[in-house]
Amino acid sequence: MSLSSLISDSEFRFIDLFAGIGGFHLALHSLGAECVFASEIDIHARTTYEHNHKKISPELFTASNFAGDITDVDYKKIPDFEILCGGFPCQPFSQAGYKRGFHDGKNNRGNLFFEIVEILKIKKPQAFFLENVRHIKNHDEGQTFIAIQETLEKLGYSFHWKMVKASDHGLPQHRPRIFMVGFKGEKTKTCEFKFPEAVPLTISMSDIFGEPCNKRIGYTLRVGGRGSGLMDRRNWDSYSLSGRTVRLTSKEGKKMMGLDDSFEFPVSESQAMKQLGNSVAVPAVRATAKAMIEYMKQAKSRRKAA
Repeated sequence: MSLSSLISDSEFRFIDLFAGIGGFHLALHSLGAECVFASEIDIHARTTYEHNHKKISPELFTASNFAGDITDVDYKKIPDFEILCGGFPCQPFSQAGYKRGFHDGKNNRGNLFFEIVEILKIKKPQAFFLENVRHIKNHDEGQTFIAIQETLEKLGYSFHWKMVKASDHGLPQHRPRIFMVGFKGEKTKTCEFKFPEAVPLTISMSDIFGEPCNKRIGYTLRVGGRGSGLMDRRNWDSYSLSGRTVRLTSKEGKKMMGLDDSFEFPVSESQAMKQLGNSVAVPAVRATAKAMIEYMKQAKSRRKAA
């Protein structure tokens, strides 16, 4: 299947792998795309995901297409789709994950990238959109990233990457992440896809808290290490507001990730903060997904005209 295949002008289908609380789902749904399959193994994240997405994508759940462990899924039975999305587990590629990369045997985390590869082989979607921590680029002196690119290119996809910050897309949080995008039937060197340009910051941490804050752009939300204290170099959740120290809560964290007020956490506050730390900045994902869809539609039009 190549980009010359028929694409609906009004709707793309996507799958949401290693879905967490569904940042990819929110971003692509807002663009008119339909989520036809999702997978998330963590029971608490699954609770949050279903609570928020069942009302916007009910068929996903009624058709039993919300899976747990991706390795238990028969990939041939995944509904057809155009875009594969996934923030595959970042622990093996981050400084906090002992830099084990593909060789990490704990819980098979280092091998989950190859589950994505298998799905691409079997389903042959028209595009992929992957996300990971910025350290993946330099893991194992760059060999891990080269292996990812070469593997995807061998499947017949182009490969494009960019380090994207949440603050590049209007949010008061740096949160640098590597976005990887590719299109079936295209070559990396000749594919004309471009990542979207950065946009000005639209809100500051003072807006997030509703009163003057000591930082304009906040710390990157993380998993673990909460409560280190304002003066600790490891601090990421304490801020100075009008001379007093305040710790970030999920209420402010939601806004920093681009989640609207209607998004709810039916879990404990500690779980909510963990889930936010593992999530994606929705506006950043949305901007890239929008550029992908526009590119795919333009490619279709060019082929029709040829």
